[in-house]
Amino acid sequence: MSNHESPAEEASRIALEEVFACIQAGRSFRLEAGAGAGKTYSLVEALKYLIKRHERDFMRRGQQIACITFTNVAKDEIEARTDKHPIIYCNTNHSFCWLLIGGFQKQLKALVPQMPAWQDKLQEAGGIGDRGVEYSLGHRAVRERVLSLHHDDVIPLTISLMENPKFRKIMADRFPIVLIDEYQDTDKAWVEALKLRFLGQPNSPLFGFFGDHWQKIYGNGCGELNDAAVTPIGKKANFRSVNAIVGCLNRMRPALPQFVKDPAAPGRVRIFHTNGWVGQRQAGQHWGGDLPSEVAHQALEATKAKMIADGWDLSPKQTKILMLTHRVLASEQGYSNLADAFRYNDSYLKKEDRLIAFLIDVLEPAADAYSAKRYGAMFEAMGGTVPLLRRQADKAAWAASFDRLLELREGGSIGDVVDHLMAEQRPRLPDRVEDLQNALAAFNPEAGIDKPRPLAELEKLRVVSYLEVKALRKYLEGYSPFETKHGVKGAEFENVLVILGRGWNQYNFGEMLELAGGAVIPANKQAAFERNRNLFYVVCSRPKRRLTLLFTQELSNAALSRLQAWFGVDSIEALVF
Repeated sequence: MSNHESPAEEASRIALEEVFACIQAGRSFRLEAGAGAGKTYSLVEALKYLIKRHERDFMRRGQQIACITFTNVAKDEIEARTDKHPIIYCNTNHSFCWLLIGGFQKQLKALVPQMPAWQDKLQEAGGIGDRGVEYSLGHRAVRERVLSLHHDDVIPLTISLMENPKFRKIMADRFPIVLIDEYQDTDKAWVEALKLRFLGQPNSPLFGFFGDHWQKIYGNGCGELNDAAVTPIGKKANFRSVNAIVGCLNRMRPALPQFVKDPAAPGRVRIFHTNGWVGQRQAGQHWGGDLPSEVAHQALEATKAKMIADGWDLSPKQTKILMLTHRVLASEQGYSNLADAFRYNDSYLKKEDRLIAFLIDVLEPAADAYSAKRYGAMFEAMGGTVPLLRRQADKAAWAASFDRLLELREGGSIGDVVDHLMAEQRPRLPDRVEDLQNALAAFNPEAGIDKPRPLAELEKLRVVSYLEVKALRKYLEGYSPFETKHGVKGAEFENVLVILGRGWNQYNFGEMLELAGGAVIPANKQAAFERNRNLFYVVCSRPKRRLTLLFTQELSNAALSRLQAWFGVDSIEALVF
């Protein structure tokens, strides 16, 4: 370490030197960069190194370095930090895959009819005929001259084409180096295809995987990548958090210890449990052991009072409150009726319901952009393809449709907004959302059959005020780790207060703590354990200086023991409220 390097800077330099050594040797590698390590910095530095190394020969041969990102936000950031250099192709995985397969029209026309999602549509259209295959708006449609692919079609088609040696050669010739950002969240089947068809095979691209498998919180991601042809590199730095927090993370994750930038910087970690509350707790598979909703609210207020007494600034600029699992807190955020429409919290909190996902991820950003007269951003939010507006009447129709949409967002129900979209097709609803709306309209309650859960939930959802969608969006963007652009996963805050309880069928942090303290995790519990552990690690690694955890669920002695091992006995106390 030089006299001017901090411990974190030294660790960062060492990891980057290992990356450069792999590139020089032509070895694929995986940079495992824990929370706060500066993963994007390492990725950008690797790209800059590659530009200097290959600028002339790649330009001469018409080759590029592919940098595959998980989001468009990450793409824009990387492009800005590499000055959009022409030998860097930076885009999302779907866009990269379509770039690779779009020219293989003959093969696509043979593969698409074999896909189950296309068979009914093509049967109605009399087959594929002379139509070409395109990918633009991400909607599945059969038009007069083309088939328009859905987002879900692109990666499976790419995997199928990877079986073709000619396809693999063309890909390797065009992109001799492929760097993948947030590798752990990249589609599992696609990564498995890379391992099978490219890694360790002659004349394949050099692959660089950047990410952290402990930060995988999306269901179809590949998680940890292990392959004999990939050299693992651990980046043992943390530029975000103070020692008080990083010490806890290191005890939680001893296999990747981190070094901080300023070992003397002050900070604090506090853990509160509610085991001392003597009333009747909730029951049931998903809620068992948690406090009643009104008592959970009292516990939260008591914790916030302690934080204020401890010198916290609870303003949104300084403190992030992460309400991970308590559905009933929806009433405080203004979307309780929307929450009540669903059986499972994941439907709206993780946007597993396709209508909710569309409204929050597509319609709301598009409406905001229209209100701000940022029409390019509006079409970007809707998929990026600008419709042909040949006449003034076309523009007027779009404006009238969106003006009415803005009115319904303020004074109408979710059903009012959906009906407007189905009539206007500006923007167009996803195919499966339209199909479900039509199925609800066609359902005959007198036929003597029970209404399927998706239809029953949709029926309840349609009468909810659309303002609750806006409230849910505000909550997700401000307080939830499950937001499209990685939410808090890539974010950092001065202070973080996390409320951990029950209510989601996939999360039980008390059980996770018990399993973490055991000698062996049962095979049938491994996936659930990693899902809970990863989210726990993500939220604990967000703050710069202060972290507080509030457990509203009752914790066993084994769970408390694990908390003591990770955070220290002196950091844990029973909440009296």
